[in-house]
Amino acid sequence: MNRVQVILTLDMENLPSNFPELLKEEQEVVATWKEEGYIEHLFLRKARNGAVLIFKDLEEEQVKALMETLPFFKIKKSIEYLNLIQQF
Repeated sequence: MNRVQVILTLDMENLPSNFPELLKEEQEVVATWKEEGYIEHLFLRKARNGAVLIFKDLEEEQVKALMETLPFFKIKKSIEYLNLIQQF
């Protein structure tokens, strides 16, 4: 099965003053993705500076388009996309 792993790192040194509002918006968007079946897993990074998302049955270009709609996309420090093939 096709999977795309996204590693999102936020720019914690330059957070906007409305970060709490962005966080709420971010959670709503990701919850919608989960309901729609796009996301298989979401892991928060222990350092609280980002997340790892596992998308299922989408191509990398589709995932990139979705990620660009996230409120946190504007405050990213880096983002990495890894195409995976699930073995078991």
